[in-house]
Amino acid sequence: MRNKAIFLFCLFFLSSVYGEVVVNELSERPRIYFLPNFLTNAECDRLIGLSRKSLTRSTVVDEENTGLGKFDPRRTSRGYFLTGEDRDKTVRNIEKRIADVTGLPVENGEALHILYYPKGAEYQPHYDWFNPTSPGGAACIDNRGGQRAASVIMYLNTPLAGGETVFPRAKISVTPKKGDAVLFYNILPTGEVDPWTLHGGALVLEGEKWIATKWIRVGVFH
Repeated sequence: MRNKAIFLFCLFFLSSVYGEVVVNELSERPRIYFLPNFLTNAECDRLIGLSRKSLTRSTVVDEENTGLGKFDPRRTSRGYFLTGEDRDKTVRNIEKRIADVTGLPVENGEALHILYYPKGAEYQPHYDWFNPTSPGGAACIDNRGGQRAASVIMYLNTPLAGGETVFPRAKISVTPKKGDAVLFYNILPTGEVDPWTLHGGALVLEGEKWIATKWIRVGVFH
């Protein structure tokens, strides 16, 4: 009940300015918020620098079977999770800022995931929440701190063209700009998953795109 209460609270305290973070509502259903200048230029550059030499091909969760990662042609980025020594002061400060804005504890967050999209890369529309009725999805929920309550996408550079974050059902598109971020809630106040959170990373048409993603669970992630 405590975790659910935290989640319910965080849905209502978001306002136009929270501390030093500006929060603009883009949609009531799904709950999507735009956070301009959420990261500094130095923070963006640091996150890219921490991950650049360690990137590997991105995977998706095998929800139908194992709950482990598998390659999928719909996702053509490369990524790296910041853990251990890579979770330095800059990363910890960003995690604290995310917790302050969402109202969800730092301990509920998965490791910060840095993603690189070269020209021609994309992530076709998908959900961040796990399917609770599938074996792999249920395993990801039961063994890792519960459902993904919220997602934060932070833009670490400004692509020359393309790379928008799109919510096709909500008819919303966010153009990536260095330092900006998007926050959205994957579940409803009832705890049920929200099918309106379908989203994707559009094809990068020119240049490259770097983002940092933080997925936040209902309970403590482990």
